[in-house]
Parts: sequence; structure tokens; C-alpha cells
Amino acid sequence: MQCIEISQPGAPAVLKMTRREAPVAGAGELLIDVVAAGVNRPDVMQRLGLYPPPSGASDLPGLEVAGRVAAVGAGVVGWQVGDHVCALTNGGGYAEQVVAPAGQCLPLPAGMDFVAAAGLPETFFTVWTNVFMRGRLQAGESLLVHGGSSGIGTSAIQMARALGATVYATAGSEEKCAACVRLGAARAVNYRSEDFEQVLGELTGGSGVDVILDMVGGEYINRNLRLAATDGRIVNIAYQGGFEATVNFVPVLLKRLTLSASTLRPQSSEAKAEIAAQLRERIWPLLEAGEIQPVIAATFPLQDAAAAHELMESSAHIGKIILTVR
Repeated sequence: MQCIEISQPGAPAVLKMTRREAPVAGAGELLIDVVAAGVNRPDVMQRLGLYPPPSGASDLPGLEVAGRVAAVGAGVVGWQVGDHVCALTNGGGYAEQVVAPAGQCLPLPAGMDFVAAAGLPETFFTVWTNVFMRGRLQAGESLLVHGGSSGIGTSAIQMARALGATVYATAGSEEKCAACVRLGAARAVNYRSEDFEQVLGELTGGSGVDVILDMVGGEYINRNLRLAATDGRIVNIAYQGGFEATVNFVPVLLKRLTLSASTLRPQSSEAKAEIAAQLRERIWPLLEAGEIQPVIAATFPLQDAAAAHELMESSAHIGKIILTVR
């Protein structure tokens, strides 16, 4: 099969097209003929040598795909060859074929094509586990999404709005803020020209925000603590602004805040299967009804994976970047 490998840690140019033996579906797995694959920040981190794959996972990048079931491993029920599927992989998605645990696979939402569906798994699994499972966001509460125009952000805004929350977002341009509002944010703050802490503090009448989804870290850590509502929950999924900060824990104490953080890839297959089951029950009907739609910023053929990574690192996009394979 054709695939993209990381020839050595470094810039996007280290992504090279090559040929490898196709994987084989083991017990509990599906072999998928990949039609499209999502590009995500963890792929960039892996390319830079900063996010090694877990033991036993493919060294090829790519954490989400959509395609057709090519083979069904021993013990798998509910799937057959030819089924249309999207999957959260443990690696190996930048390829013509990939294996994924069956519990991490979901049917394509009715009416959705492979390119759009390839933008669902990594993003929707991440949002669901962090905003709704760890962050415990409920209807009637408020959510702040930092990086609202990213793949994670555009998904989180729509999911939270559809499930009855008031959503706020930050983004780095007026165009990106306008996109967040179109997707359902009640207010999007341009962090380059406005102080999100001041704007949202005033907008909430000083009561603050119930759940904050943050991928920035660094100087945002104390600002999030000050902006969080009483009994608020702050969940970090990345620290693009830095892993370290001098933290004033007084707001944590006085407001009974819960601080949390997680990564998805190292979690067990059982944990990921539970996330998939909840998504299928709660979110898949909303996708099929058109209440939530993945936002696709750009597509690139597989051989142009380096260009896709350049766009990802530029942060000029709104939504998901997808590689087309077939």
C-alpha cells in the first residue's frame, strides 16, 4: 500500500510517500480501505518528534479516517465487508489501508460523505470526553472554547449549542470570530484586540463561565481561573502557550473549581469504545439531522501531506484539514 511516513523528526518536508506492507486485521479489529484521513495537531507533534506513538501502534501518522471495511477480524460483530465507516485509529491513518479496534469505529452518519466523516473521530472523541465527560457540561450552563475556529473548536461550539449550552469562544481574527458566531457561539472574542477575561466577565454579569476548554495553557491558566464560575470546570487538552505558569490557587479554593487535563491517544481501547458508544447515542442523531456538521477548511491529496501540515501550522484555517486517499 501507499502511505506517508515520517522520515525523520523535523519540518513538514520530512513527510515522505512510500510503500509498505498492508496491515492485517487482528482479533477485535477492522481493516479499512481509507478514502480520507483527518490531519490533527498531534500529527504535527509526532512529526516533530514530540509525541511518540504508544507501544504497539503504527509509527505512521494519522489518528482518524473514513472509508470502507475491507476485512473483519476475529470476534468482531456488527460489521461486514463493504460497510462505510469512520474510525479513531491508534496511528497509521495516512495510508491506503489501516486497522482500528472495532469499538473505535462508527458508521458514517446518514447522508455524509467520506471527506466530511474523516473529520469526525479525533475531534468529536476529544470534545465529548473533555467537555461532556470530564467537564460535565449540562444544558443551561455556559462553555468557553479557546481556539474556537480550530477543528476542535468548531466541533465543540456546535455540540454544546445543540445540547443546550450557551457557548463563548476566542479566536485570532474577525473572520474567525464571525465563523464561531455562525456556528452558534453567543459571543466570540478576538484575543488579538480584546481581553476575553474582561469581555466575558462583563457579559456574564461577573458570574463567570461554567466550563472552559483550553488548548493554550501558559498565561491563560490564571485568566481561566479568574473567569471560571463557582463550581466551574477547566479542562486542558493542549498547552500551545506553555506548560508552566505561576498559579494563584485562591480562585480554585474560593470557587471550588475542578482542574482537569487529558490526552486521547494513550487511553485504553475500552475507554475509547465507551466514548464511541456515547457519541453514537447522543451526537450521531444530531449529525444525521444536520444540526451539527463538520467544518472542512481544505483538502489535500495524500501525497501533499506536507502542504497540509504547513497549513495546520500556519493556523490560517477554519475547521478541519483532510487528506484524500482514493
